[in-house]
Amino acid sequence: MLGFLLARQAGLDDPLRLRRAESTRRSHPDVHKYSVETVQWYPHDTGMFTSSSFDKTLKVWDTNTLQTADIFNFEETVYSHHMSPVATKHCLVAVGTRGPKVQLCDLKSGSCSHILQGHRQEILAVSWSPRCEYVLATASADSRVKLWDVRRASGCLITLDQHNGKKSQAVESANTAHNGKVNGLCFTSDGLHLLTVGTDNRMRLWNSSNGENTLVNYGKVNNDSRKGLKFTVSCGCSSEFVFVPYGSTIAVYTIYSGEQITMLKGHYKSVDCCVFHSNFQELYSGSRDCNILAWVPSLYEPVPDDDEPTTKSQINPAFEDAWSSSDEEG
Repeated sequence: MLGFLLARQAGLDDPLRLRRAESTRRSHPDVHKYSVETVQWYPHDTGMFTSSSFDKTLKVWDTNTLQTADIFNFEETVYSHHMSPVATKHCLVAVGTRGPKVQLCDLKSGSCSHILQGHRQEILAVSWSPRCEYVLATASADSRVKLWDVRRASGCLITLDQHNGKKSQAVESANTAHNGKVNGLCFTSDGLHLLTVGTDNRMRLWNSSNGENTLVNYGKVNNDSRKGLKFTVSCGCSSEFVFVPYGSTIAVYTIYSGEQITMLKGHYKSVDCCVFHSNFQELYSGSRDCNILAWVPSLYEPVPDDDEPTTKSQINPAFEDAWSSSDEEG
C-alpha cells in the first residue's frame, strides 16, 4: 500500500540548495527585481532553464554559468510561463501576463512570434498539452479557460463551459469554467484530461479532447491566491493523485473519484507551489518558510497488532496521517 514520507528538506543554509550561491543573492547582476513566479527546466536539456517574474521579464538561463542567455521583456506583469514537454517542431514559450493576450515567445528567434487573443482579462496560468505539442490551455481572471491550436489562424479550439452547454447563452455563467477567477490548470500525465482551479473554491476535471466537464466532485477546494496557483498531478502511481497547495499544507485528491485522501503537513508558512517528479516518484513543495520539502512514497508491510482489530495492511495509509519528518522515522 502506498503512503508518503517527508524525505528531506532544503533551506537557505542547506547544501541541497542550488549549487551556486549566486542564484539566490540579490547582488547577482541578472537577478529578477521582483517576485519570481515560474521556473522551468528546458524539457530536453538541463543545460538551460527559464524564469519569469513580476518585473515583466522572462529570462533564459545557462545552467553552467548561471548567466542569462536571453531576456524577453513585456509591457505587463508576468504571472506564468510554460514550455511544451513534448515539442520537437517548435521552441515556443507560452507566457501569461496582466494583459488579456497570450504571448508566444520563440527561443530560436529570440522574439515574441505569436499573440493569442480571446480572453478579456489577465492570463493567470498557461500549460501545454503533454499529448499534442501544438495544443495550449490558458486560464484567465475572466472565469474562462481556453484550449488553443497555435497552428490555426483563428487559434481557439474550445472555451470550456462548466454547464456543458445546458445553460442559456444569456446566463452570465455560460461559457465560463468557474464562477470566479481561474488561476490554475494542469493536464493529467496522459494529456487526456485537464484540471482547473478557481477562486470560487472549486476544482474541475475536463475532457481535453471535447471540453466536457466530467462533473467529478472534489468538494470545497480552498483557493484564496491572488495570482497563479501552482499545483501538480502524479504520474506512474497505481492511483493518480492531484496535489493542491492549501495554506501551509498540501491537499491530496484522487483525480477521477474526487476524494480528498489526506493533507500533507510539513511547512510552517503558505505553500506557493508543488511539482511531481515521475522518474523518482517524488513530490517537491516550496513555501514562504524558505524551505523546499521532498516527499516520497513509502510501502507499508503488514504489522500484526493483538490490541487492534485490523492491521496496517488492511488500512490504506493514504487515509491516515502518513506524512512525517525524517527525524520521526528514526
